[in-house]
Amino acid sequence: MNNAESSTVASGLAWFKSSYSGTEGGDCVEVAAGSRAVHIRDSKATAGPSFSVSREAWAGFVGLASSQRRV
Repeated sequence: MNNAESSTVASGLAWFKSSYSGTEGGDCVEVAAGSRAVHIRDSKATAGPSFSVSREAWAGFVGLASSQRRV
């Protein structure tokens, strides 16, 4: 079992890697939706720290990021 698997099992969360993350091992973000919060971590350090934001805050961030991408 690798770190990503053991971290997922231990936390009970299903982590998803950003579709914008490349296969080169660069800057990667993973998110997991919990019942009350969205959890964010560095995909290169899955056993390392993560942080959480409210589902509303995450929706606001994604909406803002999506609108900026169209510019």
